[in-house]
Formats: sequence, C-alpha cells, structure tokens
Amino acid sequence: MKKTAILGFGNPVRSDDAVGCEVIRLLQEKLEPKPEDLTIIDMGTSAFEVLFSLKNHDRILLIDGVINSGHEDGSLFKLPAAEIQSSIQEDPMVFLHSLKWDQALSYAKKILREDFPEDEIAVYLVSITDTKLQVGMSPTIAKAAQQLCDKVISDLELCEKNGKSF
Repeated sequence: MKKTAILGFGNPVRSDDAVGCEVIRLLQEKLEPKPEDLTIIDMGTSAFEVLFSLKNHDRILLIDGVINSGHEDGSLFKLPAAEIQSSIQEDPMVFLHSLKWDQALSYAKKILREDFPEDEIAVYLVSITDTKLQVGMSPTIAKAAQQLCDKVISDLELCEKNGKSF
C-alpha cells in the first residue's frame, strides 16, 4: 500500500460536525490491526502541528462535514485532487483551534513542499446542518459516517488492487 494518511476533521461537541472524527474512530476499529503504511489521525480541534506528521506519505485523504451544501443531511461527496487544488491557498488565515480541511491542505503544501502528493489527495465530505453545542450526532449522520467509513476502505482496496490514484 502507498503510505497513506487519513485525517478526520470536526468538533465532537458540535453535534453532526463530529462526523469526521467519528469516521476516523470507525476506521481505527475496522482496520485493526492497522496496516503499517496507514496513518489515521483524528484532527478534531487539534492545532496544525499534526500536519508535520504528513511528511513521507504518498497519499492524503481528508474527511469532514460540509454545511450549507444544498443537499440532504447525510449526502456523501468525494472531491478528487484535480477539483481541490483551487482550494489550496498561498497564505491562509486560521485560528489554531479551528483548522478546516482546505486550510490544512494549504499548510501541508507549504510544510511538505516538493513532497506534497498533489495527485494523491481526496476529500470526503458529509452534508450536515446541525452544528449546535451538543455531544452526539443525529442518527442520519451516524449512518452516513458508517457508509463513508465503508466507502473509504473500499476506495483504498480498489486503488491498491488497480494501482490507481484517487
């Protein structure tokens, strides 16, 4: 397997915004024992020093909730590298406690420079509307988290089997 990092974003005390963290928890559970070339990181509300751990990875997958998508809650999206390059900013402004996936990619590109795997990035998003201060996700988003976990595992297996990029 290509050395792969999977990062889940979200806030576990903001209801459905915890979806990225939940997918990471499910992946850690389902992929036990974890393959040696796979790094699974719960970004939660962590500061971006975690991005330095992406060095030497060949592939980056990001998982997050997306609000105001215009789609039904629980809708799943996958954005391949070609579609997300425009989200990467030269100098993104960010508060250390609120790093978002596009900002993470922007900083990762600055940190990793020529080691940034531009063609081996995918962003998986789950449509959400509920981000109120509350621990626990809605049943719809919990189900979507499970579906997305299975999709990520399937996509990883397919990439390895066919030797293709995301």
